[in-house]
Amino acid sequence: MDQDTPGFLRGLLVSRYQEFRGRLKRKFGSDEMADDVLHETWLRVRRMADPGPLQSPVAYLLRIAANVAEDRRVASGRLLDFVEVEELLHFADESHDPARISESRSEVHALERALAELPRRRREIFIASRVDETPHKDIALRHGVSVRIVEREVKAALVHCAGRLERDVIQRFGPGAGRQSE
Repeated sequence: MDQDTPGFLRGLLVSRYQEFRGRLKRKFGSDEMADDVLHETWLRVRRMADPGPLQSPVAYLLRIAANVAEDRRVASGRLLDFVEVEELLHFADESHDPARISESRSEVHALERALAELPRRRREIFIASRVDETPHKDIALRHGVSVRIVEREVKAALVHCAGRLERDVIQRFGPGAGRQSE
């Protein structure tokens, strides 16, 4: 039988099954994964047309198996491998750094002070829009103003708070999108 036919490749896979399984088990660290990948590899070889001349049928079958494993990893929603899990477990959690906690608290207090400086209606509109995520139409009805007035109040409050926190405000929508607000 010609070494390049799918029949030959299936026969090679069957005759050297334990060898392939051992290599895949070492590569993936799991008997179950090795078995699943070998089964899918056999199915792919069974469905394939003549692959043409092959320099190394064994390497070709291992490449198919590697592709099967990669397809499974992608389809499973990108599961982490052992090394990635280990890296995450040893990753330094900077969120509990005392300096970062202190800085965050300071920013929250600065924001509270900036909000307190706003006129009452502007503050209420801003909090309803940005914190409570109330639609501008509902805010406008509640305050008896137009949606455009709500948008202006939100922008004015945002610019004020950003200034107090020494931050830039970048317009995300509308004709000036991407520019810093003045």
